[in-house]
Amino acid sequence: MTTQREGVWPHHGPAVTGPLRGVRILDLTTVVMGPAATQMLGDLGADVIKIETPGGDSMRWIGPWRTPGMGPLFLQANRNKRSVVLDLKTPDGKRRALLLAQNADVLVSNVRPQGLSRLGLSYEDVKQANPSIIYCSAVGYGSAGPYSGQAVYDDLMQAASGIASLFGVVHGAPHYAPVNICDRVVGLYVANAVTAALYHRLSTGEGQQVEVPMFETMAQFVLADHMGGSAFTPPVGPMGYKRLMSRTRGPYRTKDGYVALVVYTDKHWRAFGQLVGQPDIIDHDPRFASQEARTLNAEAAGSYLADHLLERATSEWLQLLHGADIPVSAVNAIEDLFDDQHLKAVGFFEDIGHPTEGVLKSPRFPVQFSASPASVRRLAPNLGEHNGEVFAGDREGRSQEPAEIDEGAESDG
Repeated sequence: MTTQREGVWPHHGPAVTGPLRGVRILDLTTVVMGPAATQMLGDLGADVIKIETPGGDSMRWIGPWRTPGMGPLFLQANRNKRSVVLDLKTPDGKRRALLLAQNADVLVSNVRPQGLSRLGLSYEDVKQANPSIIYCSAVGYGSAGPYSGQAVYDDLMQAASGIASLFGVVHGAPHYAPVNICDRVVGLYVANAVTAALYHRLSTGEGQQVEVPMFETMAQFVLADHMGGSAFTPPVGPMGYKRLMSRTRGPYRTKDGYVALVVYTDKHWRAFGQLVGQPDIIDHDPRFASQEARTLNAEAAGSYLADHLLERATSEWLQLLHGADIPVSAVNAIEDLFDDQHLKAVGFFEDIGHPTEGVLKSPRFPVQFSASPASVRRLAPNLGEHNGEVFAGDREGRSQEPAEIDEGAESDG
């Protein structure tokens, strides 16, 4: 992580900003979880070089698209990256990957470690090329356990971590959440782990191997809410947070649609009671008398809200509930987000011209930094778009074996 590297390889678009400016990341990730993590690091200013096989990241081929190989899932997880194509199964591909690793701060991969070892790109192999590198492996299961090496996808992790079964508690049968929740959550842990390791190296000069296992990460994520009585040894009650598992939790039907609200504290309940003509509800009904009682009687509390919310239209409820300082939201369809007045006011979406794909809608990085803002400097690359740029060596002649790297670069595009 050295500022002298800034500008070594040319970039296009806005000037590089962000707290990770000057960090170079070698990205050996595919599908959703790994690319989402490295995109976050790229948004934060890192120079991310994505190594793809000759067939490309499989997410390229999930449409709809304007150009084959540039599908929306790929576009939304691979901005601020440069794509190079290497066949890592060949000696030349391995050699070039190790040369890139020599000038990288971080390598991130969600390829199974056994596969990387067979390719000669294990941590020990890469460490020989660059002793100070941070080598982050995002894996399905931790290497010390019996499941290590098994292939995983988001659906499997939703099942293994208990998420699917929690839907069963509410709806009578297991379901998957219709979003890649495990990929996105674990991607956040990957980005967090990389930045923590970079801070450690800045303090000590020491690189290291980092392992981010999906199963363990999601087990911790789910159990943080649902340990219940099993948080104690021996257990003092059943597992699960009853409010979250209630079949009457909402969203709630109104006279003309739906609304989401959380009537949680005593203050909220008194205010809601006032709106429905029962200001003393928590004084007269022991099921609602305290937060503890309402949690134990979550089904009844939800039914009470559901019955009264049918009395008015959604727009009226939104006005009344906001006025009473009760947390409430409209129930947006995904299409509604583009017209949401708050997202418009904060400039969340930007239409940016892509060199080959025309105008693309790009949601910005959501976190705001006063001194080192994140930025979108490049939109997602075409397959192998940057082979010539990356393998040409830097403009000041600092690359390793520049003539050897240049040889044959055009044929790899």
